[in-house]
Amino acid sequence: MKKTPLKGRRIRLGMVGGGEGAYIGGIHRFAARLDNQYELVAGAFDINAARGHAFAAENFIAADRSYDDFTAMIAAESAREDGVDVIAICTPNFTHYPVARACLEAGIDVICEKPLTSTLEDAELLAEVVQRTGGFLGVTYTYAGYPLIAEARQRIAAGLIGQVRTVQVEYPLEWMATGVELKNNQQAAWRVDPKKNGRGGSVGDIGTHAYHLAGYVTGLKAESVMADLATFVAGRALDDNAHVLIRYEGGARGMLWSSQVAIGCSNSLRLRVFGETGSLMWAQEQPNELLYTPLEGNSQVIKRGRDDLAALTRSRTRTPPGHPEGYIEAFTNLYSGFADALRARDAGQEPGLAGAAVPQIYDGLKGVAFVDAVVDSHEQGTLWMKPKYC
Repeated sequence: MKKTPLKGRRIRLGMVGGGEGAYIGGIHRFAARLDNQYELVAGAFDINAARGHAFAAENFIAADRSYDDFTAMIAAESAREDGVDVIAICTPNFTHYPVARACLEAGIDVICEKPLTSTLEDAELLAEVVQRTGGFLGVTYTYAGYPLIAEARQRIAAGLIGQVRTVQVEYPLEWMATGVELKNNQQAAWRVDPKKNGRGGSVGDIGTHAYHLAGYVTGLKAESVMADLATFVAGRALDDNAHVLIRYEGGARGMLWSSQVAIGCSNSLRLRVFGETGSLMWAQEQPNELLYTPLEGNSQVIKRGRDDLAALTRSRTRTPPGHPEGYIEAFTNLYSGFADALRARDAGQEPGLAGAAVPQIYDGLKGVAFVDAVVDSHEQGTLWMKPKYC
């Protein structure tokens, strides 16, 4: 059924997964609410239908729009004049493809957690569905939403540090330093299961974030990767630590480290980009500052909130200087960008700055291709491998 135009109203949001105890579901709901662009109206929140209905009631979702599963939700919502416009997928990796495909085939747009799918084949099929249906699929590579990441991207594109020579990106965590998956930790359990997580462990879960961030900021495309994966916690079938060398088109070189077993690291995503005439450094745990160092000059701390920053940077800034912004605001910037893209398409227009700068289907496809190339490299004796999409 044809939906009412998006102009003059909130975007109607549905959600698959993300119910009681699901950390990422709460982040999606915060992000959707913060800019008042969305209204959560429906959901299939839990594989346990009764628990999902209880969660829906607690979150003021009408009983007739709380569904046992995603197929029931898509069937019912696509038949309503006031049905959902977009569905957020907050479930383990192996479910992303069937849910996203069913949504798109029914004319419902998608906001999907990363990595896009658990296999490259599924990612390719999903890209074909997006192209055929004309649907929208946004991918929540969260860290692309930070204001000073937008600033770093603009400054590199403008040539401030010259031609990029070296990119170093790392994402170490400590939360899986022991066998937490054996202690009824469901968030850890599916992440160590190849059937649910895909071929890559740490490299798929957080390495894809790091890989996307490096490419997003620098604009570089990977030519080949060489990987050394390790599994330090006994009994795991997937890597919990990854070291990856990257050769970029044009001659730049990169190093990526992802780890789920780095004790002392809570969420230590860090990016450093070195060019011919300068460098830029950013850390997720201190996201309101960007360090710029020119050749033969003094280092400068660029702070979020200044009036002389790029237009996209300013548009992603929510509070005055000195008032910290962080993860939820970055996630909200993605949701607002998705809204801008959806509204522009609905009006037959090109998206604005926000809508043009958010990760979409091809970004998701590149992420899955990266994981495949990394695992192939490791399994074949740490050889250079070319990602299928870059």
